[in-house]
Amino acid sequence: MPWRSVPFPEAIRKPSIGRENQIPSSEIKRTGRFPVIDQGQSFISGYSDDEKRLIKNDLPLVVFGDHTRIIKFVDFPFILGADGTKVLKPREDKFDARFFAFALQSLDIPSRGYNRHFTLLKERHVVQPDLPEQRKIAAVLGLVLRAMEQQERLLALTAELKNALLLLLFTHGYRQEAQKRVELGLIPKSWTLVEIGSLGKVITGSTPKTKVPEFYSPPQIDFIAPVDLGQTREVYNSERKISRAGLKTVRALPEDAVMCVCIGSSIGKVGMTSKLESATNQQINSIVCHKSHDPHFIYYLLSHFAAYWRGFATFGPVPILSKGSFEAIKVPVPLTKDEEQQIAEVFKALDAKAEVHMRKHTSLSALFRTVLHELMTARMRVQNVDLAALHGIALQVTS
Repeated sequence: MPWRSVPFPEAIRKPSIGRENQIPSSEIKRTGRFPVIDQGQSFISGYSDDEKRLIKNDLPLVVFGDHTRIIKFVDFPFILGADGTKVLKPREDKFDARFFAFALQSLDIPSRGYNRHFTLLKERHVVQPDLPEQRKIAAVLGLVLRAMEQQERLLALTAELKNALLLLLFTHGYRQEAQKRVELGLIPKSWTLVEIGSLGKVITGSTPKTKVPEFYSPPQIDFIAPVDLGQTREVYNSERKISRAGLKTVRALPEDAVMCVCIGSSIGKVGMTSKLESATNQQINSIVCHKSHDPHFIYYLLSHFAAYWRGFATFGPVPILSKGSFEAIKVPVPLTKDEEQQIAEVFKALDAKAEVHMRKHTSLSALFRTVLHELMTARMRVQNVDLAALHGIALQVTS
């Protein structure tokens, strides 16, 4: 039997919050005494020291992103972002505030792009179990959410450590030697500048004729585009595939080719092939490294200096860095392949750790969506949830 529900306007009361509590985005700082909550993806968008804007009464509250549809439960004093935020106070006689935030997350509010969505929210009904049941549901969902948040923190810490080590190793080398200044900045004194074209064979991708169906069916081979690069070092599965017949019409890439986006708005993205055969479209130049260079090191090198070599592109209606210009760009490399490999091993270990956290976060996200849907539709009741098993799953995924 489904839960009863109430129209959204009957579920809330007006909180005592006004323009004096809002802060323009231009005034948000990276550090400060008080957190700023806005409609952005990050839970906390920044900080401020302006105590006059602080919201400290009527807590907890729920912040709804009018443009983004992002929902945030806030139970601590905060300052409100000025753009596109709606602050909601659920009626205490009807809703547990934490449950109310989860209930809003379960609503189907279709995207209107960057248009406003609060009018759609006002048309919805919010499920309303008894208050004790609401608190139990919120506790179950909170368990999974905390596990997700732990993975997010671990991902952020891993990324922070990687960025610090990139700066250290590409300015001092593996042996922490003295530096010298070149056009792209400080590099280890013993390193030399070489053209990208000397690192290996540079291959520009191309696209099989789209009017020939057999070039795309059956979809067997990764056909890599810029959208596939950026999440992980290696591309494991591209969005688009081509057939083996299609592969014969383009330039095939081997495993461990270093791919660099050189056309379009995402110039500077870098990735590596992970399969014995794959191909890219014409927006990507790939380097099949000579045996004298470690391809993983070259990946990290070009990732670290992406802003530098991206600057050689011609920026018009379609930004482009030609193959010839790309090959002529000089980048720093150590004197030996051994040092390249030593540096690459450091970052490969960090990337492996980050990928584990990403997989765990993906698994927890799927679990959260399933449990949220089942509990909010009353298809599953809290008394029927194996809390010990659920807690075990969360612990297993976070360990």
